[in-house]
Amino acid sequence: MARYETTVEDGTIYVGTADGPLEVGTVDDAVATVGGPSWTIVYSDEERERHPEMDTSDEGLTVDVVDMLRAMTHSERFVETLAAQPAETPADDDISPRLGLLVGKLLNNLESGLD
Repeated sequence: MARYETTVEDGTIYVGTADGPLEVGTVDDAVATVGGPSWTIVYSDEERERHPEMDTSDEGLTVDVVDMLRAMTHSERFVETLAAQPAETPADDDISPRLGLLVGKLLNNLESGLD
């Protein structure tokens, strides 16, 4: 199964596709959307109770958001869905739907901790 990498060049985020890199959005917009350039991993008491087998040894670790972004790989299905999203930012929003989808996945990865 093919996996596609995320790259950052000159402040722009790209995701690989079978046809070459797909422009997603700016690093500055992604970082602003997640709340800043770093993320500290925390687990709530509810998460710990719901998943007692979960490894929480990374709690308290602060990670670089851009490094996490660069480390992300994607399935072909995700890349197809990403490419289908508009790259333009609507007048009443802060980011494009395409960047929003990628940032949503990034947030999920940040909130889930590190493997």
